[in-house]
Amino acid sequence: MAVSKSRLGRGLGGLISGSSPAKPAVAATPAPAAALASAPGFAEVAVNLIAPSPYQARREISPEQLSELAESIRSEGLLQPIVVRKLGDKFQLIAGERRWRAFQLLKIKVIPARVVEASNASSAALGLIENLQREGLNPVEEAYGYASLIRDFDLTQEAASERVGKGRATVANALRLLSLDVEIQGYLSKGLLSVGHAKVLLGIADVAQRAVLARRVLEEGLSVRATEKLVQAKKAGTPVPAGAANRKVPAVEAAAIAGIEKKLTSYLGARVALKHSGKRGKIVIDYTGNEDLQRILEKLGVQA
Repeated sequence: MAVSKSRLGRGLGGLISGSSPAKPAVAATPAPAAALASAPGFAEVAVNLIAPSPYQARREISPEQLSELAESIRSEGLLQPIVVRKLGDKFQLIAGERRWRAFQLLKIKVIPARVVEASNASSAALGLIENLQREGLNPVEEAYGYASLIRDFDLTQEAASERVGKGRATVANALRLLSLDVEIQGYLSKGLLSVGHAKVLLGIADVAQRAVLARRVLEEGLSVRATEKLVQAKKAGTPVPAGAANRKVPAVEAAAIAGIEKKLTSYLGARVALKHSGKRGKIVIDYTGNEDLQRILEKLGVQA
């Protein structure tokens, strides 16, 4: 497997429209990764001079994953600098909030950073790209990220999709999830329902009926296909007895599977799906690029 030599992925500078490296900032105290300070556009920045991005799409940062990242940095060092822009005498994060918070947890006073000049819109777009590529936003967070770009910077869906390198249909489909009520968005955020389930449930206009169907999907462990049959029957006014829509697993088993998925996701720092049926099944692990795959393999103790 060929692993990218660049630790900056696609090249963060190329993703910021019209951005250019700023003059390196002077760190308040020495940093452990001093070699980065000599590279153009890089600096060792005081951790306490950095503020989080107001455009951060991620709404939750797992304490377990943050602790694991901190331990990794403690033993191996920081593999990828954060990206910031200078605002007055301080800095604002563009990408790398978990790395920055890990440095705070470790009480390290300075952090290697790439300092760039970028507009508000470019900062928001790059932060969203960073999360999409490397840190696994849940579907609702992703949708809110797109919505923020469109609302805060007066962009069209097409312009927003161009900013983040996604197809317009991808952005449009994600935005549809925001029309779901908060309860179903919660199921989606926690991985209890898939995007496929959510899209099917959007076919029910009545919010109350949709919520009832969503709970039934969870209770009966219905597949997306079974959910489609349920929605079709509801539209046709045909009652469907409990368990008659191709029930996959009982509620207790579905809850156990969801718990295992959550633990694996937390341990690996990647979205994990457990496909269980009778005495057989499979584990599906999402990864975003060669570097992320390499990280997961190392976590599993596998030599690539």
